[in-house]
Amino acid sequence: MSLRFKAPLLASAIIGSFGFATVAHAQAFYLQEQSARGAGRAFSGEVADTGPQSLWWNPAAIAGMERGEAAINASAILPKGKVVNNGTVIRRPGGQFAPVGGDQLAKNPIDNGILPSGAIAMPFGPVAIGLAVTSPYSFTTDYDTTSWTRYSATRTKLQTIDIQPSIAIALTDWLRVGGGANVEHVYASLANALPNLSAALPDGRQRLEGDGWDLGWTAGMQMHNDWATVGVSYKSRIEHTLKGDLLVDGLQGPLAAQNRTLSDIEASFYTPAQVIVGARIRATPALTLNGQAVRYNWSKFDAIRLGAPLNQSLPENYRDSYSLAGGLDYAVSPQLTLRAGVQHATTPTQNGLRDARVPDANRWNYGAGGTFQLTPKIGIDLAANYVDFKDTTIDRVTAAYAGSQVQTPVVTNGFLRDASAVVISAGAHIGF
Repeated sequence: MSLRFKAPLLASAIIGSFGFATVAHAQAFYLQEQSARGAGRAFSGEVADTGPQSLWWNPAAIAGMERGEAAINASAILPKGKVVNNGTVIRRPGGQFAPVGGDQLAKNPIDNGILPSGAIAMPFGPVAIGLAVTSPYSFTTDYDTTSWTRYSATRTKLQTIDIQPSIAIALTDWLRVGGGANVEHVYASLANALPNLSAALPDGRQRLEGDGWDLGWTAGMQMHNDWATVGVSYKSRIEHTLKGDLLVDGLQGPLAAQNRTLSDIEASFYTPAQVIVGARIRATPALTLNGQAVRYNWSKFDAIRLGAPLNQSLPENYRDSYSLAGGLDYAVSPQLTLRAGVQHATTPTQNGLRDARVPDANRWNYGAGGTFQLTPKIGIDLAANYVDFKDTTIDRVTAAYAGSQVQTPVVTNGFLRDASAVVISAGAHIGF
């Protein structure tokens, strides 16, 4: 197998690991469900709120605490949607463009899932230390091996664990600052079909599995008085490097010699930096208004870079994107606080470059929830979100065995239709 031939095989496998979580909730492959409290107001005030439940968004949130506190959360993500063919064609060597065939509708390809998270913080005078454990990029998708999408994706599984130790200090009675490291483990298992040279032969397949540990950082500040808090934070981009094995089998005829397992394959990519700005304003003793804006530096995800021995890159051409959210907290009583909010987020994917693995779209997120304080130290948080995705195109032109004599173009023409997600979040917090 020539290096020129191996690289597209690996590239087409790796590309699928970065994306389909978009239909689950947030943007591209970022999941924001790290707090049931935040979910209830559609994540409109997290950078300006206090306590360990906001630690993922802003390490300054734990400065000035008067007692230790821990929080755990879990979100059940229940997505649905249709990935519909609209005339995708394939051209095998020596032939003409012909329909790709297969099942023309992929319904609900994303598995339901549970996303856990937790955080703890302890004050030591004006200084506080904390630890948040989250899973910001995790999902599983399944397309049938007979789906029209099979040359882009069959089964994809991505899991991350982000460990964020943090330290914060109340510098004055109105200013809090904090910082933390993001130690992140990524695991990916990816598969898709490969076309044999004859349409009469069954498809081959390829599967990539790999993992890696990588490092980033977060820093933030909060300014507050008796009626308002303003928060600003920055989460750095993280360069991820996955190392693992690539399996290729089921190829027949002239391609049969390409069936093999390659070990110690590396691929690197960036997750985006985030700039987060928000405020919480106490309009009345019971009513707090929240607002939050996030700018995502997705343009750093411009390519997937393949290391030795392949030494090639696959263009991605994502663009920077943003989310805007507004919401409210209303204290009905000392034991009950109700919340609601709405968020709008734009997709970093671009028309003409969107494939079946990344059917991302602009979306609206509507949230409602509440906190029930069972005792002065123990409370529970509940929330429900409905995420509505705009219909969009799936229109990226790809090619199996690109750059070789058996290059096989696949001109994708499809749609994402009727996509939405229901997210049910529950959490508990305890002071000590």
